[in-house]
Amino acid sequence: MNSTNATPNINDLFQSAHNDGALSTAAMQALNVTDIGLQIQAGLGTPVDDMMASEVVLVTLMPDDSGSIRFAGNDAIVRAGHNTVLDALLASPQQDQILIHNRYLNGHVLYPYCPVNQAVRMDSQNYDPSQGTPLYEQTVVLLGTVLAKTQQFIDNGVPARSVTLIISDGADCHSRRTTAQDVKVIVDDLLRSENHIIAAMGIDDGDTDFTQVFREMGIRDEWILTPGNSQTDIRQAFALFSQSAVRASQSAGNFSQTALGGFGTP
Repeated sequence: MNSTNATPNINDLFQSAHNDGALSTAAMQALNVTDIGLQIQAGLGTPVDDMMASEVVLVTLMPDDSGSIRFAGNDAIVRAGHNTVLDALLASPQQDQILIHNRYLNGHVLYPYCPVNQAVRMDSQNYDPSQGTPLYEQTVVLLGTVLAKTQQFIDNGVPARSVTLIISDGADCHSRRTTAQDVKVIVDDLLRSENHIIAAMGIDDGDTDFTQVFREMGIRDEWILTPGNSQTDIRQAFALFSQSAVRASQSAGNFSQTALGGFGTP
């Protein structure tokens, strides 16, 4: 094995996950997209050797930075929601075993996996929602990053679990080479291990059936949040995810039960 502080080879990590039975051939094919390795590399961040924890929880966020977020006046509440998650994790006694990563929906990495106290807060300078909605393509990149980082720890004997939140205020519009089914085969593999929670928040645009969109991507109903488009609704949804992330970081022994618990009713 290469030194964990050397640049990890993404294909080697995926092959290792495949050899472990954690990654199916179909998911390997879905992840075999030109340039995806470089995008995933950008999110890996903190080397495994830098983590002293005996187990690790990866918290991963993908805030929507499409123009419709701004047009609907939701940019401030999305920023505040992300920062609410940070504050909740910073207050957790398990903070030292958590790494967090933020990749915007259009691919900008605000910060790669890092300790919570090193994460960058979202503000009006670093979050300017003005782009499109490549929901499927970027979800594949995001989940590929979760998978690669998890595998890095597993290959070095450190148990790793993950909690991921995908945020969108619309259906996919701009994925050129990736479908909902491509996302689903990866989601299915991750959920089968019972070490991953994958949640999705659909911010109401008055048109999109988010339950259907996210179901087609393989996300379980209990982890689909569909707040209205009022700031109170959205804030409450982020608070629910924050509570779930903290709870997941505390429940090594019954992580799958936590995963099956879902959000409940917002």
